Amino acid sequence: MGDLLLVRHGETEWSRSGQHTSWTDLPLTGQGEEQAKSLAPLLTGRTYARALSSPLGRALRTAELAGIPGIEPDPDLREWDYGGYEGITTAEIHRTRPDWDLWTDGVPPGPEGHPGETPDGIGARADRVLARVAPALAEGDVVLVAHAHFLRVLTARRLGLPPADGRLFRLATATVSRLSTEHGHPVIAEWNVRP
Repeated sequence: MGDLLLVRHGETEWSRSGQHTSWTDLPLTGQGEEQAKSLAPLLTGRTYARALSSPLGRALRTAELAGIPGIEPDPDLREWDYGGYEGITTAEIHRTRPDWDLWTDGVPPGPEGHPGETPDGIGARADRVLARVAPALAEGDVVLVAHAHFLRVLTARRLGLPPADGRLFRLATATVSRLSTEHGHPVIAEWNVRP
């Protein structure tokens, strides 16, 4: 059984400012590009049974700069649809909804085509990704390049936890995390690694 490597994309203007960013396709900052390049020693020289990325530019660019070969875009790897909270910080949301919590409340609908997602909705997407990569994991390592909240939910689901337990796994920009197995059970082998 191979390992599942999770790569969070490099810094963008909104990841730096704490604004919720899902469908807004911001480029990496200069710092984000440097962060992505710095991941290469952790990711190159490996053979991947499968390499998937969110279709958004910040993730694809991170994969390119990190030197991951054979990357395939996968729409299920996009970030949590933040609906009406796109571009807004948690502090701004708390001004009108002081008890709001993404992990339990989800988000309100946004503009057309962006209805927002619940924790269970994003959990279902993570489950689809895990099912799709399971055959490749039987052959070797798999790498996924995506976004913080999505990868946190995917980690929870891989470990058999509910989607909302993704709140337990803080994930910084431009990091590599590794999910492995021990005695047949999924485990976190490494988390938030930078070179």
